[in-house]
Amino acid sequence: MPPEGRLSGKSTMLRLIAALCCATLLSGCFFLGGGGSGPASYNGYVQRSGMYLASWDVDNSCISPKLQRVIDSFERRFGRKIVVSSGYRDPIRNIIGGGTESSHHMNCEAVDFFIPGVSKSSLIAYAMDNPLVGGLGCYSGRSFIHVDVRDRPRGYRKPVTFSGC
Repeated sequence: MPPEGRLSGKSTMLRLIAALCCATLLSGCFFLGGGGSGPASYNGYVQRSGMYLASWDVDNSCISPKLQRVIDSFERRFGRKIVVSSGYRDPIRNIIGGGTESSHHMNCEAVDFFIPGVSKSSLIAYAMDNPLVGGLGCYSGRSFIHVDVRDRPRGYRKPVTFSGC
């Protein structure tokens, strides 16, 4: 029997394992951006190719370099990753999603997204002043915005806006 006040080897080992487990869990929360259930959490989103997706059927396989620069600008500005609710759409998916025949989603030049913990109005305001954004869509009752990288018509200082912006 161990003397009073001393832990046995088995007890010491169990405490060490428990401490390591706690440290591992906490490091995931602090360093990987996980954990928490507040409004700025990414719990429940699919992660693929370094992006968060609103669901497993969102296709982020086709993003033009110009669109990636727009995405990067939003993530730098707000210090958080976007969550894509609609990315690339083939023609059938575009029809199902209600897209137009000339949808920039079909050309890898558009994305619908939101950022957990960032208001939609803040995203819209930033998009309006972002020279990389060619088109901006805002949908009433929806948490996401649409941005695309179309060329702005001559003389446009702001993005082409549609659907309630």
